[in-house]
Amino acid sequence: MSLRNELRTPLNNITLARSSYNWEQWYAFIKHGSDAIHAANSDVLIFLSGLNSDQDLSPVVNGTALEPGSATFNRGDFSDYADKLVLELHAYDNILGPGPSDCNAVGDKLFNAGFKALTDIAENQFPVILTEFGLVQNGTAAQDPYISCLLDYLPARNAGWMIWQLGGSYYIREGTPDRDEEWGLLVHDWSDWRSPEFVDSSLTPAVKNTFTPHDNPDANRDSSDDESRGTSTKPAMPWFLYGWPLSFYALVFVISLATAFD
Repeated sequence: MSLRNELRTPLNNITLARSSYNWEQWYAFIKHGSDAIHAANSDVLIFLSGLNSDQDLSPVVNGTALEPGSATFNRGDFSDYADKLVLELHAYDNILGPGPSDCNAVGDKLFNAGFKALTDIAENQFPVILTEFGLVQNGTAAQDPYISCLLDYLPARNAGWMIWQLGGSYYIREGTPDRDEEWGLLVHDWSDWRSPEFVDSSLTPAVKNTFTPHDNPDANRDSSDDESRGTSTKPAMPWFLYGWPLSFYALVFVISLATAFD
């Protein structure tokens, strides 16, 4: 269960943003929320979403100060259920146009943002899942280099992933009935794939590759070369530039969660 999807800066209230949109406040509230969920159902996995629209969880992974305070993430604060916590990240460096094509840069950003938690060099180790990424499903989707980088990176780390999104349309969205979803894997009436080539040549191989165990290439990475927080290959984008509020997850291809706990 995810505590909150894409924690975004409250840009309609700059005073509030300056006073409360920070890691110290994040930690206080995720502890309250996690305690409540675990008390209601001790079997549920609890997904922790990061700041910067869920593009950064580096202070959690690195055990650095949760600013502006000095405290650090402590698994002991989660009583007897720290093993129920899962980190989730989003990757949308293609939100306003083509994403980066340098797979090393894409991988470095993901590692520094939170996927380092899958390695022994992390101060705090957790399962990590990329719970959102995607692209416009058109005739060139299968050739998108940024998505190819992501679909190569994730299986190689035995990481779970989900893609935004499955549905090809909405009953109503932002006041528009029967609105089309051009990022949807399915066509408008949900009867077929919107981009069969992308499904066949990109998604299907990635699914098969994800179910094949791999030695994580980051396992022996030199931590001294890593940034202390996630770095972006594009500037962070505020919520109103995204064009859609991601209010729910279309859970597609939920891959290898179990392997993340091995």
